[in-house]
Amino acid sequence: MRAEGWLDARRLLVVRLDNVGDLVLLSPALRALREALPAAEITLLATPAGSQVAPLLPWVDDVISRSVVWQDASGSMAFDPAREQALIKTLRARRFGAALIFTSFSQSPLPPAYVCYLAGIALRAGESKEFGGSVLSHAARSMPDDTHQAERNLQLIESVGFAVRRRDLELRVPSLALADADILLHRHGVDPRAPFVLLAPGASCAARRYDAARFADAARIVAEQSGLPVVVAGSERERLLADQIVARMAGARVASIAGETTIPELAAVIGRSALVLANDSGPMHIADALRRPMVILFSGTELERQWEPRSAPAVLLRRETPCSPCYGFTCPYEMQCLDIAPAEVAAAALRLLAGAQSAPYQRLAAA
Repeated sequence: MRAEGWLDARRLLVVRLDNVGDLVLLSPALRALREALPAAEITLLATPAGSQVAPLLPWVDDVISRSVVWQDASGSMAFDPAREQALIKTLRARRFGAALIFTSFSQSPLPPAYVCYLAGIALRAGESKEFGGSVLSHAARSMPDDTHQAERNLQLIESVGFAVRRRDLELRVPSLALADADILLHRHGVDPRAPFVLLAPGASCAARRYDAARFADAARIVAEQSGLPVVVAGSERERLLADQIVARMAGARVASIAGETTIPELAAVIGRSALVLANDSGPMHIADALRRPMVILFSGTELERQWEPRSAPAVLLRRETPCSPCYGFTCPYEMQCLDIAPAEVAAAALRLLAGAQSAPYQRLAAA
């Protein structure tokens, strides 16, 4: 099916207002859009966090970075209608002909679509479960909730007539980020050309984070049995978490670069690694896009099939619990879904390092 005018767009707005991993999962759709519209100006509207991924997405010409009230999950944004009015003014001045609004299964495209409508953008596509009048000029068929997010993105652009040649994730790390990452690793005593294990212990919410002490113990076992150093990575707000892991691994070959990398530099470090240990998080998606083997502590907050790696060798570990998927930010229980012994995590990592074949993911049976 083709909606009239989409393939003629000269200024296209792509809206994805969410976290780092969500922008990585948008990469196949952006690549397909660029292939279909080689001469168009493609602008990404993203959150400040998501905007950090833009240097890894060469199909994007420009980025508008905004925090918006309809994505304010914590309710912490001040009452300030002028903020959204300023966004409408910014979009109107850019004279976009079309807007593609990407959302997860739990989000509505209607608030951003209405902003685009008020900004004079004639074509506005999104996937909605709700009735929204004609706020969307093209309301794509609602996909099942358990559809993988990358597929959800691709099916939106296919619904308006764009062809998709490839469906895998892709990131392109700039040469400057590679060089800066190598300098950083050298400064911490790690040879970027030799194998190392990358440990990313953070996640966007507490309910997705494996216990830091257990992560440290698992990484120590891997380091001792493989002989590889461990590099702990994360954002500035995860620096203390990384320091706790380094302290617990005292005596092992371990270094923390948490708080010292941009997202492109983090991607460069992940791309250099022999193995990634992480939670369901942005680094998991970056590792998948860069085809790095990984062991993921995947909590019961989401269904694996909504977000799991699809290209890289991966083992996803969690315990079955009756409360999954909860989609919560915090756990009211004791995180039984991640009650996994460090030795089990390390065993999965060592199998991957040895080149053993694995299923797309492995889910541990309940204890």
